[in-house]
Amino acid sequence: MSKISAMIDVGRRSLMNSQTALQTVSHNIANKSTEGYSRQRVDLQANVPIGSSRVRVGMGARASSVTRINNPFIEKQILNEGAELGFMNARSESLGRVEQVYNEQLNPGLNKYISDFFNAFRELSTSPENLASRTLVRETAQNLVTDFSRVSGQLKGIQNEINAQLKNNVEQINQYATEVADLNHKIQVVELAGNAVANDERDRRDLILKKMSELINIKWAEGDDGMVAISAGPSPIVSGHFAMKLDAREVPSERHRGGVHMEIFYQQKDDLTPMKITDQVKGGSIGGLLDVRDGVIEDLLADVDEMAFRFASAVNTVHAQGFDRYDQPGVGFFEVGPELDAAETLSLSEDIRTDVAKIATAAQVGSPGDNRVSNMIVNLQNQKFLGGGQSTMDEFYNGIVGKVGVTANRALSGAESQQNVVTQLKNIRESISGVSLDEETTKMIDFQKTFDASARLIRTADEMLDTVLSLKR
Repeated sequence: MSKISAMIDVGRRSLMNSQTALQTVSHNIANKSTEGYSRQRVDLQANVPIGSSRVRVGMGARASSVTRINNPFIEKQILNEGAELGFMNARSESLGRVEQVYNEQLNPGLNKYISDFFNAFRELSTSPENLASRTLVRETAQNLVTDFSRVSGQLKGIQNEINAQLKNNVEQINQYATEVADLNHKIQVVELAGNAVANDERDRRDLILKKMSELINIKWAEGDDGMVAISAGPSPIVSGHFAMKLDAREVPSERHRGGVHMEIFYQQKDDLTPMKITDQVKGGSIGGLLDVRDGVIEDLLADVDEMAFRFASAVNTVHAQGFDRYDQPGVGFFEVGPELDAAETLSLSEDIRTDVAKIATAAQVGSPGDNRVSNMIVNLQNQKFLGGGQSTMDEFYNGIVGKVGVTANRALSGAESQQNVVTQLKNIRESISGVSLDEETTKMIDFQKTFDASARLIRTADEMLDTVLSLKR
């Protein structure tokens, strides 16, 4: 009787194992397209046998655990390479926007307006008394001033767009940090209280860690209790069940044009003073955005400001040496302030704007056909007064355009190359942890047959028990 009962117990346990395996297969199939999901399997092991004299009789199998098929080394590689991809993608996209500022294939830009300005003075030098030529000089000068302002304004506009992206990314990081802290708590409850592995919660947490690393450079470590601690730059943002906050806010800044910029602060507690950590953020998309905003664009703004300031100052200096059609000394041709933000604030002087006769072309009074001053202004096109006396206007501007093009192209190539690396790693992960419908279908058929065999075992044991009982009737 006891042996028959043991058979029934073995069959019952085998039925339960098959049910667990089939439910796990169903879970795998349902999560075939779930991002970050790791395929799960049921680990079976032989049940404790029973002994009778010198014979030990097996008691079937039992499900020891449900584990996820996961390679921690590959997961960490994906996280690290994903952080680099986030940096490169953000940098490439922002530089693509910067490159469009200097794209003169579709619309005229500074290079054309600079040439137009000097060509207009060159034409004026052939007929200094011609009002049409003087008007052309004024219009080309106004176009040049407008385009200097356009370049500066568009570059600062890209900085403002980056500021908005920074704020959105910081808010996303705070949401991720809160979710990781919540998952830490769930994992601890499941694994310490239930003595099981929180597979789905761990998959979700791993995915969030990857997404966080794409946004900002993080370091993380898992403790013996299954909870992870995360730091962003120098600041811990997740510790156990608790999540701290980052904050992006506009503050006055001396190192940026415009006076204010979006900075990142770390807020450990509500009653503590926020600590600025912008300079410590080097990786992820936030690091790439900051690199373009504070590095590339600030350098370009400094270049265009230098260009506008030196150019306007040189023209004003020469123009002041001449005399206009009224035999009056030349006035300032441009109104220019300090070099900082010179491109944005540069304007045509009120005198020139209202009366083209005040454009000075003569080197002395009483010389209507004198064109020496206008020729001196024309000669500025070939004078090296930019870049510390190393470049002409054309050379300096072409150098800027070339640098932007090379930098943007290099960033794009780097992003594409890094994308290939991440894609390859994800393919490797998919081959290890991904769900194959064919494989799961095969397992399902196998577990179904195991279930049928277990049921047949129980039915056989039941018939044997009926036979034994009928002997005593």
